[in-house]
Amino acid sequence: MAGNQAAGVDGPPELRESYRRCEREVAGHLALLRGISDVLPPEVRPYLHAVSAFASRSDRIADEGDGRARDTTAGAAADRERRFARWRADTLAELAAGRSEHPLRRAFVDTVRRWELDPALVEEFLDATRADCARPPAVETRADQRRHLRGVAGTVTELWAPLLGAPGPRAAGALSALGEACQLADILEDLPLDLAAGRCYLPWEDLRRLGLTVPDLDRDAAGPTARPIARQAALDELVDGQRDQLRGLLDQALPATWLAAPECRPFLHAVLLGAQLQHDEVALLRSRVLAEGLTPLSSDGTTPHRRARPAPPAAGTPAHVAVIMDGNRRWAEARHLPPEQGHQAGQRAALRLVNAALRLGIRHLSLYAFSTENWERPPGELTALFDSMADGIARSAEGLHALGVRIRWCGRRDRVEESLASAIALVESLTSNNGTLTLTVCVDYGGREELTAAARALAAAAVAGEIRPEEIGPADLARRLYAPDLPDVDLLIRTSGEQRISNFLPWHLAYAELLFDPTPWPDYDLARLRGAVHAYAARERRFGGAVPAQSRGLRGSRRP
Repeated sequence: MAGNQAAGVDGPPELRESYRRCEREVAGHLALLRGISDVLPPEVRPYLHAVSAFASRSDRIADEGDGRARDTTAGAAADRERRFARWRADTLAELAAGRSEHPLRRAFVDTVRRWELDPALVEEFLDATRADCARPPAVETRADQRRHLRGVAGTVTELWAPLLGAPGPRAAGALSALGEACQLADILEDLPLDLAAGRCYLPWEDLRRLGLTVPDLDRDAAGPTARPIARQAALDELVDGQRDQLRGLLDQALPATWLAAPECRPFLHAVLLGAQLQHDEVALLRSRVLAEGLTPLSSDGTTPHRRARPAPPAAGTPAHVAVIMDGNRRWAEARHLPPEQGHQAGQRAALRLVNAALRLGIRHLSLYAFSTENWERPPGELTALFDSMADGIARSAEGLHALGVRIRWCGRRDRVEESLASAIALVESLTSNNGTLTLTVCVDYGGREELTAAARALAAAAVAGEIRPEEIGPADLARRLYAPDLPDVDLLIRTSGEQRISNFLPWHLAYAELLFDPTPWPDYDLARLRGAVHAYAARERRFGGAVPAQSRGLRGSRRP
C-alpha cells in the first residue's frame, strides 16, 4: 500500500522513496490522519503526507530528542535543543537551496518547491516548536495559548491550503483554526501526562481566577478523590473554558469545508468531525479530563470515531430517542451557502449524535433523514442530497460497524436514487448482527403512508382469509409497519425551533415526551443531547394513568 501512495510522484527513485518514508511516518505517528487522507485525490495525498510527516518528525525531535520518551533532566533538555536547532537550520538551508538529501526532508522540500508553499510558515512553525522544546510553556493568557496553537499546528494546516485548492486569506485563516482546534484537542488528550511532567498549556490567568495552581491540577490528574463542591465547580469551569475555546476554533474552521476544492472537502469534513468528537467528549467528562485525558480517536475506513466503551444506561435515560433533524438549509442560508453545504454539516451532526448516544447509554436512535414531503424540493438539491447521503453512509459504514451499531432503513424503498438505496442496503447487511445501538434511518418516510400501507396489508390478509376483521388488534397493525420491531419512542427531539412532528413515526410517538430545541441541526452536539436526556428524566410519565410512571418502575423506559 505504501508504494502506491508515491506512485504518482515523478522524480528519481530516492525522491519516491522519501515520499514513501513520509507516508510511513504519518501512518506510525498520525494514524487517524493517515486513515482519513485516503479520501484525498491520489495526486494530492503524497504531498499532504510530506507536509504532515515533516511536522510530525519535527515535533518528535523537539519532544523526544533521540526517540526515547521525554527526559526532563537539564542535560536531556539541552540535548533536545541542540538536535532541534540543527534540524531547523538544515531545513531552512535546504528550503533556500530548493533541494535536500535527507531521507524524509527530501520529499518535504520537494513539496514546498512544487506547490510554492510559503517558507515563512515553515520558519514560524519551527520557531514555535523550538520555543516549546526549550522550556516549559508560559501560557499566561488565552491569547498566549492561541499563539502557541497557531505556531505549532495552525502553520502546518495553513501549508495545506495550496494542496487542497483553498486559495485566499479566508481559507488560510480557516485552515489555521482547524489545526489549532486539533492541537487543543491533542493537549486535552494528553493533559494528565503533561501535568505529571510539569507542563501546563492551560491559561494561568484562568487558574488564578479560579483559585487553582498547576500542582493542584497535577494532584487531580494523579487520581482525584472526593473534592469540596467549590473546588469541583472550579475545575469544571476551567475545563469548560477550554471547551469554549475549542468550540470557537471549530466555528472559525468551518469555512475550510466549503472553500477548498470539491474533491478535497470530504477530507476536511472528516478532520473537522474528529475535532468535534473530541469537543463533545470534553463536554461529557468536564474535570475528569484532568485524570483521564481523552480517548484517542480511531478510523475504520475514512471516518473518525471513538472506540470508547458504550456507557450503561443511567436511571432515567430514554431507551429510544427519535430526532427530526431540522435546520440544515437555514443554517446554510445564514452563512450565504448553498443548501448542500448545510446537508454536509448535518451529516457531521448525525455522526456526532450517534457517538453521543453511545456515550449516554441510549440504545435506539431514529433519525428523520428524508420525508415523503421533501420530494417537493428543487431537483438539483435532491440530487446533491442523495449523493451526499449515499457517500456519507458508505464512508461511515466501517466505523459504525466497529462501534457495534446496527443500521436499518425505515421508509419506502422504491423511489430514492439507486446509489442511496444500494448504500443503505449494504450497510444494513453489514451491521445486521450488531446490538450495541440500533440506528434507524428514516428515508422517504411518511407516517400516513406507513399506516395506509399497513392497513392495506391487513385488508388483503382479511380478504385472503388469513385474519378475521373482528380479531384485528394493535399488534396486527404494528407487525405490518416498515420496521415491525421498532420500539415506542420515549423522547422526540426536533431542532431549529419548529414545534410539530411533521408526519414522523405517529404510531410510535403515542406516549413520547416531546422536546423542541431552537438549535439548528448542524450545531446540535452531545451537550444538547445530554440536556434533553436530563429534561426527559425530570418529567413524570403517567401513560394516561393516575400514578407517575416512575412509581411503576417505568421512568425512562418505553410503554409496555
